[in-house]
Amino acid sequence: MQRIRLRYTKRGRLRFTSHRDFQRAFERALRRAEVPMAYSAGFTPHPKVSYANAAPTGTGSEAEYLEIALTATRDPETLRALLDESLPAGLDITDAVEARTSGLADRLTASVWELRLEGVTVEEAAKAAETFLAAEAVEVQRKTKNGVRTFDARSAVTELTATAPQGDPQGDRPLDSACAILRLVVRHVTPAVRPDDVLSGLRAVADLAPPVPAAVTRLAQGLFDEESGTVTDPLAPDREAVTAASTTAAATASATAPGDGIA
Repeated sequence: MQRIRLRYTKRGRLRFTSHRDFQRAFERALRRAEVPMAYSAGFTPHPKVSYANAAPTGTGSEAEYLEIALTATRDPETLRALLDESLPAGLDITDAVEARTSGLADRLTASVWELRLEGVTVEEAAKAAETFLAAEAVEVQRKTKNGVRTFDARSAVTELTATAPQGDPQGDRPLDSACAILRLVVRHVTPAVRPDDVLSGLRAVADLAPPVPAAVTRLAQGLFDEESGTVTDPLAPDREAVTAASTTAAATASATAPGDGIA
């Protein structure tokens, strides 16, 4: 059985698709692309697809991950292209690698988010970010199925900066009014701290309340590097393992190939 790990996006209006909607669309794409999927056992077999830390409905993402199990070997890049053609524009498969390591979900320990705040100046956003980071704790509330829960949104945030927008490639937000971009790096902790929790915290400690809902996009997710404070590519270990295996195989083939012959 071969395992392939994929990175995909939710762009533009398709950020409003739920995780269940994406699952249905992806399974249809698997059938259209005639992918030799492995199936679970039991009375209702289903394709062996593992989803890791999906973004909330309503948020865009450039870095969603999943893993599929195949009954026959396929080239990851060819498979990526076939699946990408079978999905609607906005749900794009941007990367594929053969799984050579374990624990993909364990490598998703932090996310980089972009929050687009219409009607807020960069100066206002920067001042609010400074106030938020200066606080020892920022308590926020969230409604859950078990009632209202109170937790600290500050401790999970490792970076919060404000910049001016660089344009809107998706074309679904106006550019002729005040606008600030917040860049947010959040650790994946329990309970999970979401971008909207940070916005609630900014409202509580700095009275920052955008007049329209923020457009939220996940730019990256992966292992948090403590030394650099960056979020690393979770597929990198698999690429390195594939490269190492190819190098070893080439060296073995070269060593066992017949020589030119010496008189």
